[in-house]
Amino acid sequence: MKNRFSFTIIAAIAIVFTACQKDQVTPVAVPAYSSTQTLTVNFSSTKPFAFFGFKDSALVSNTDSTTAKWDFGLRLTTFLVNSNASGPGKAGVMMQDGIFASLNTAPTSGYAYDTASTKLAIKDGSWYDYNPISHAFIPKAGKVFFFRTADGAHYAKMQLLAVDYAPFTGPAPSQLLYKFQYAYQPSGSNSF
Repeated sequence: MKNRFSFTIIAAIAIVFTACQKDQVTPVAVPAYSSTQTLTVNFSSTKPFAFFGFKDSALVSNTDSTTAKWDFGLRLTTFLVNSNASGPGKAGVMMQDGIFASLNTAPTSGYAYDTASTKLAIKDGSWYDYNPISHAFIPKAGKVFFFRTADGAHYAKMQLLAVDYAPFTGPAPSQLLYKFQYAYQPSGSNSF
């Protein structure tokens, strides 16, 4: 009986000692990655959209337009967000005023969605000024887009830097070049 009692006490002490010795795991912050991209977009409102996915930092094929592989689409000056009326994804977007490098936390709520083809989350003209003399589309300074991505689990921030006409011959351009910077958080955190 005495041996059984001693064994029980030794086992209890070992369990307590082992529990106290467990290494505490400190979560490692996964840094957001950032990039500057140029996206070629159709100038015509009747041609296909150019789709972009933050996760792969790449243009997404039009054959994947019915998937959640893309986060936003562009054609001329019209933005689509991969949600509701525009796609099967869960993407949302909001625009905030500020300096791109200083806005380091994406909101977790308050995102807008494409609810109908005439009610898009990013309103045409909200992000640029048009110069009728030079026919230039000039991104408004200090406008930063925050995206919840199409998978509904990640965040990105983006700022348009320039919109230029692609070189063309003939009477009218056929493409625009959108230059933008963005940061994508692969860990699912809303911090950049």
